[in-house]
Amino acid sequence: MRIDVYLSLLFAVALAAVSPVAGRRLAPAYAARTLVVAGTVASAASVWALVLLGATLLDDVPPIAAEAHSRGASVPVPVPVTIALPAVAVLVAAVWRVQRVLRTHARTRRALRRLSAAHPTDSELVVASSGTPQAFALPGKPGRILVTSAMLAGLDARERHVLLAHERTHLRHRHDRLRLCADLSAAANPLLIPLRDTVAYLLERWADETAAENVANRTTAARAVARAALLSHRSRAACTPLRFSHLAVTRRVAALQDAPLPPARLWVCALLALAAAPALGAVDATGDFFRLLGDSLHL
Repeated sequence: MRIDVYLSLLFAVALAAVSPVAGRRLAPAYAARTLVVAGTVASAASVWALVLLGATLLDDVPPIAAEAHSRGASVPVPVPVTIALPAVAVLVAAVWRVQRVLRTHARTRRALRRLSAAHPTDSELVVASSGTPQAFALPGKPGRILVTSAMLAGLDARERHVLLAHERTHLRHRHDRLRLCADLSAAANPLLIPLRDTVAYLLERWADETAAENVANRTTAARAVARAALLSHRSRAACTPLRFSHLAVTRRVAALQDAPLPPARLWVCALLALAAAPALGAVDATGDFFRLLGDSLHL
């Protein structure tokens, strides 16, 4: 195998570095979808590269080594053991992290189902009597929006409209699935953690933009985001429609006070090309590995 087996790691770094820039220049809906696809491809390619690097240890498996030596052949060692062993360790850690993300996601889904099941199913909106301002989407069939009475009381009518449109966007476009894909990509390849964080921010921006379109007033949408953040901060709520730092909220409010960003299809193509490069490198490395293996075992 040549240098192409390492391309997935190099391009993951580049993708992680570029993703925040893309998030600032590209419309949130386009940016979120594109980064999720790019991150999924890049993480899959990097995991496969680790598999290929670990597979070079096959020459140490007794049955394979004995069979090769009995015919006067040897299993190729395209990379040294000092690289193959760490690759296996990193691969095992990646599998463990992916399993942890899936378990966490499953627990969250079960908790949300129990929360949703406690209320009638004839309405999309569930209003819970609580002094803690909270609002979030409950994905599923059907999807629900849960809002506490404290959150509704802290917003005026148009701001409540923004809030509900925001959460409805999360449900309609299955943002929970996009978030899960980004989380899995970062679990498989920690180099993609900046991409994961950017996607999480962009999903909120996507919902903000849709809500602003819904009320046809970006200033009202910005005020609703800021008001909900203030309510959340005062109550120290753990689960609100604004689950990010004050800096992220400030950026969201500022973005709503500017004109909407364009689709910027050139950026989409560039990001997808950046993700395709390591995938092509992994395919080429796979061909190299099996070609070397076949040549050696057929000597």
